[in-house]
Amino acid sequence: MRMSRLIVLVTVVLGASPLGAQSPSFIDAYREPVARVIAAATSDHSAWNRLALLTDTFGHRLSGSKALEDAIAWSVATMKADGFDQVWTDPVKVPKWVRGAESLDLVAPRPHRIPLLGLGLSAGTPREGIEADLLVVSSFAELERRSVEARGRIVLFNAPYRGYGQTVAYRTNGASQAAQYGAVAMLVRSLGPDGLRTPHTGMLIYRAGVPQIPAAAISAEDAQRLARQATGGQRLRVRLKMEAHFEPDADSANVIAELRGRERPDEIVVVACHFDSWDVGTGASDDAGGCIAAWEAARLLKQLNLRPRRTVRVVLYTNEENGLRGGLDYRSRHQASLDRHVLMIESDLGVAAPSGFGFSGNDTARAQVAAIASLLGPIGATHIGPSGGGADIGPSVAAARIPSMSPEVDSSKYFVVHHTEADTVDRIDPTGMARHVAALAAMTYVVADMPARLGEAIGTR
Repeated sequence: MRMSRLIVLVTVVLGASPLGAQSPSFIDAYREPVARVIAAATSDHSAWNRLALLTDTFGHRLSGSKALEDAIAWSVATMKADGFDQVWTDPVKVPKWVRGAESLDLVAPRPHRIPLLGLGLSAGTPREGIEADLLVVSSFAELERRSVEARGRIVLFNAPYRGYGQTVAYRTNGASQAAQYGAVAMLVRSLGPDGLRTPHTGMLIYRAGVPQIPAAAISAEDAQRLARQATGGQRLRVRLKMEAHFEPDADSANVIAELRGRERPDEIVVVACHFDSWDVGTGASDDAGGCIAAWEAARLLKQLNLRPRRTVRVVLYTNEENGLRGGLDYRSRHQASLDRHVLMIESDLGVAAPSGFGFSGNDTARAQVAAIASLLGPIGATHIGPSGGGADIGPSVAAARIPSMSPEVDSSKYFVVHHTEADTVDRIDPTGMARHVAALAAMTYVVADMPARLGEAIGTR
C-alpha cells in the first residue's frame, strides 16, 4: 500500500474511533502526526533489520566484554550518521564477571552430562570441581524442613515456574539459603516455561555473612528428571565444575542521543533500554530489541520532521544485567536536571506488538496518556495499565518522582528465550517490532510536544 493511502486510512480510523471522539481536545492536533508515525513505522521492517545487523555483528554483550564496547562504538557512529542533534557517552565503570568453562555431570546412579549455565556473579568451584550428593527440594520451606540433610550436599531447587516475578527468588536468593545450612553448591530449575531443555542464566545475590557457594541453572526437564529419581529413592551424586571469576572493573558507557526540543529543550522525555546482555545467545530480545526500538522511535521523528517542543533523549544503558551501574550513574550524573525530566519510558520485556503501556504517574498524567493511547487503535496499543517503569530508569524515577512508562506486551514467548542461548533475532516478529516502534514513537512525540508538561492541566503554561 502506498504511504499516502495508509496515512489517510489511519487518520480515518482514528477520527471514527469512539475513544478518539471522547478524548481531550488537545489530542485533536495529534491525529495526523500520529497517523504519519504509524504509517512510516509499519511500512517496512527497518527496525528488525537494524536489530539483526547489531546482533549478527556483535553477538552477546556482557558487561566488561570487548563485544559490548565495540557495539557501543558502533551505536555512537551510527547515531551520528542518523543525524541526531547530539550524541555522546557517559563513562561508567562496570563489573567484569567471567564465566569460563563449566560442566555438570551426574556421577551416580549412572554417568550423564547435564547442560547448565552458571548464574551471573557466581563464585567458581575449585579446579577439580565439587562432587557431592544431591538434595532436591521444591521450595524454601522444604529446604528448611530438611535443613539437616543439606550439609555437605549440592541443593537443587526444583520450584515450578509460576511467572517470573513469583519464581525469581530461587535464582537470586537460593545460593545463600542453601549455604546457610551447609550446602556446598546450589542448582536451580531455570526460570521460564519449558524450553526444549534450555538452561536460563541470570544474576544471583549473595547475602552478607553467608558463604558464597557456586550456583548454576539447569533446564526444567533435567530438574524434573532428577526430582523423579530422588522421589523414587535413588541416591544422586553429581560433579560440578565452574571457572567463574571476577576481574577488575572495566570501562563502559551509557550512550545518549538527542533530538533537541524546539521550544523547551531543557525539558526531557527519555526513551530507554539496556545495551548489555548475558553472555549467551545474542541478547536480541533482552534487550537489543528494546534499544533498537527506542532508537528507531526517535530516528523516525527526525525522518518525519516531527520536532516536538521538548527534547527527546534516547538512552542505551550499560550493565543492567549484573550491576545496574548504568542506571545508577545516570541518576547521579544527571541529578541536577532530573526535575526537568517529563517522562521516562523503558522497553525491556521484548519487542512484540504492544497492547498499550503500563504507566506510573498522577491522575492528570494518566488521563493524558490514556488520551494519547486512544490514537493507537490501528496498532492495537490503546490500553494503559496500572504501573510502568524499568530497572534502568528506576533510580532516576525514584529520586525525582518522574512519571514512568513501559510497553505492555505478551511476554510469554519472551520468557521462553530469556537469558538463554536461544535469545536470537530469529525469535522476533518483524511486524510486531514495527508496531512496537510505532507505539513508542507516537507516545514519545505527543508527550514531548503537548502544550503543558505531562501531569499539568492543559492551558496552565
